[in-house]
Amino acid sequence: MTTSLFLTRLPGRYRYSILPTRSLFIVVLLALFYVPAFAQGPQIPGVSTLTIKSSVLGEDRVILVRTPQGYDTNKLSYPVLYMTDGDAHIAHTSSSVDFLARNGRMSELIVVGITNTDRTRDLSPTKPAQAGATGAPQLPTAGGADKFLKFIETELIPEIEKRYRVRPYRILAGHSLGGLFAVHALLSRPEVFNSYVAVSPSLQWDNQIMVKRAEDFFKARKELKATLFMTLGNEPGGIEDGFHQMQQVLTKNTAKGFEWEAQQWPDEDHGSVVLRSHYFGLRKVYAGWQIPRDPNMGTVAGGLKGAEEHYQKLSEKFRYTIPVPENLINQIGYQHLFGDQNDQAIAVFKMNVERYPDSANVYDSLAEAYEKTGRLDLATPLYEKAQALGQQNKDPNAALFRANYERAAEKLKQETAKKAEAGATKKTK
Repeated sequence: MTTSLFLTRLPGRYRYSILPTRSLFIVVLLALFYVPAFAQGPQIPGVSTLTIKSSVLGEDRVILVRTPQGYDTNKLSYPVLYMTDGDAHIAHTSSSVDFLARNGRMSELIVVGITNTDRTRDLSPTKPAQAGATGAPQLPTAGGADKFLKFIETELIPEIEKRYRVRPYRILAGHSLGGLFAVHALLSRPEVFNSYVAVSPSLQWDNQIMVKRAEDFFKARKELKATLFMTLGNEPGGIEDGFHQMQQVLTKNTAKGFEWEAQQWPDEDHGSVVLRSHYFGLRKVYAGWQIPRDPNMGTVAGGLKGAEEHYQKLSEKFRYTIPVPENLINQIGYQHLFGDQNDQAIAVFKMNVERYPDSANVYDSLAEAYEKTGRLDLATPLYEKAQALGQQNKDPNAALFRANYERAAEKLKQETAKKAEAGATKKTK
């Protein structure tokens, strides 16, 4: 359990007054209804749109789904990140996922963005009783978070898991009211998601009702296998007070298996804090994911055995089987190949072919190892397989695979011709 907090106050986009109640409520509304400009989901590469006719909500809901690169040509399954305000955040969050996964900091994910109809209704857990009494604007539809969570649990998740290849690991991320909703989901239905990212959560809502519920929840909870990452920008006033109150509650929790972290960034505001929060939130969820490496050589510590042990530990942490990734096995193979350990390299590359037979790259790498050891007769058919799969899968390295095959085929042809010529010469003597 780790906490980091920065209390410096700088001028921000929003200023909140803690008195009087009427003023607080009005200013809080400005923050609660704040939603960044939309990214047009269907125009983002890899993003598709589906519409769910929800009987729970009594309306159609538009959902954006972004699958990892290669999803359509491989047979892999992926954990799923569900986000509120999906159309506003699916582009930058998907880019962060790609960047972190590419650098070995996390797994690839399917990203599901839920678009809004009545945002305040869906993301708020209660209807504040004080609104009418103070003369502040009414929120006639507020308080629908339980129904919205039921929609996610009983309609959205089953639809995603029916349509896509998923792993049994779910992350929920939400901003502002969405952050409040993420905390609400953790406290009310902790079995639905495994990890939560609550960005600038509106914990001041209804006299900090979620903070009070959290206190009761953690008093009674002895075990909770979940991760919570909570953030705030430079947002003084009620939202900051709720954040600090929740932090105090979390500090006192003793639930076994529960990991959490809270970060406050004075150089971010209520809008800009999201990108950074999703990046570091995913880093927190996937803490320990990166493979250990030799500090001097940069090679995978312990080779293939070390990688197998590392991913076994990750499987235990995330509670589903996580195999050693294809690209990592490939790196280990090249460690042996560049170290002139050719037999070990070939053994590792063969294993990669067995585990990932639909990948062009595994055949190309094994072919390279055979070519280095002078077995061009074994390398060329593998290069041919790589170039065929590369073309079939529209692999970004398809041209390279084709060039390798054509070079090896020509080289094998020349070698065969030389051997035939040499054989003919020998016979004539």
